[in-house]
Amino acid sequence: GAIHTFTGYRAVHSEHMEPVKGGIRYSLGVNQDEVEALAALMTYKCALVETPFGGSKGGLCIDPREWDEHELEQITRRFAYELVKRDLINPSQNVPAPDMGTGEREMAWIVDQYQRMNTTDINAAACVTGKPLNAGGIHGRVEATGRGVQYALREFFRHPEDVATARLSGGLEGKRVIVQGLGNVGFHAAKFLSEDDGCKVVGVIERDGAVMNPDGLPIEFLRAHIGATGGVKDFPQGTYVEQGASVLEAECDILIPAALESVIHMGNADRIQAPLIIEAANGPITSGADEVLRRRGAVIIPDLYANAGGVTVSYFEWVKNLSHIRFGRMQRRQEEAHYAMLVGEMERIIGEAGVPLGLSDKFKSEYVRGAGELELVRSGLDDTM
Repeated sequence: GAIHTFTGYRAVHSEHMEPVKGGIRYSLGVNQDEVEALAALMTYKCALVETPFGGSKGGLCIDPREWDEHELEQITRRFAYELVKRDLINPSQNVPAPDMGTGEREMAWIVDQYQRMNTTDINAAACVTGKPLNAGGIHGRVEATGRGVQYALREFFRHPEDVATARLSGGLEGKRVIVQGLGNVGFHAAKFLSEDDGCKVVGVIERDGAVMNPDGLPIEFLRAHIGATGGVKDFPQGTYVEQGASVLEAECDILIPAALESVIHMGNADRIQAPLIIEAANGPITSGADEVLRRRGAVIIPDLYANAGGVTVSYFEWVKNLSHIRFGRMQRRQEEAHYAMLVGEMERIIGEAGVPLGLSDKFKSEYVRGAGELELVRSGLDDTM
């Protein structure tokens, strides 16, 4: 076997609060400037959503698609080893998370590597977040950033004066959405907005182009198609557009750039038609383009707030790991008994009063069920956003 050398980074922006927090990305575009800028963004993001972290960010110059799983594990473990050695992974000092090109699998390798090197650390599971459930993860972490985008848009539409500023009216129902990037963030945002809020996802932009359908795209099917074929081309339920970037300029109500930095720039800002843009990715709009768009009356919900769902639920996961108990374990059954007693008493009163109508089975089962971890995580995220 040949010896390969990889360049990796871990930047710490501010230690005014420890641990510092921020993702690790695997991408050939990773460089020192990018990592330092994203670390600064994490400081402000954590402060905004009141999570007790400073800002950090990491990255490895690697295209994960070029390596098989065994090779990726070796690379990830070696990177983790070097970071742990320098105290750049530690539950009380620096807590990474998944980012572009990484996910639950990589976090599981990292936490295992940390545990091997720190066999007596009782809080070892808290050294990274975004882990799979069987490695100390939390329900709702995978969907968190996309779910946060949905909650941010819901909050925006609760304020009619802000909605009017964006030259829109009413609620989310029926709004036309274009999403760039159907990765973790874009997929969940598109899925939840279409399924829960009645939005129509009319366009999706990917690496190999874009696909459009004015009646709305079936997001689950499209994701499966991308997984099977590697792109959106030949998707049967939409029209393929080879120049994907041009779809950013298509007519819609809400534009969600959820892929790379600087996709909206001085070269295309004049042609962007969306009245409302929510930055699901980090820094998808350059500062120059930002000024142009605002001058033209577009409303931009900034990344600092819009994609903070990930770090919010990472915070919940970190707290869970430090407390060594899942959310809801102490109170769930007590709540259920309490609600069941209340429902029983209501039914007794209704029966004695001779009222022919009773409580529906659906109401009873929904009302009596105590909140589990996923419900509590979503509730905490909604409250944050």
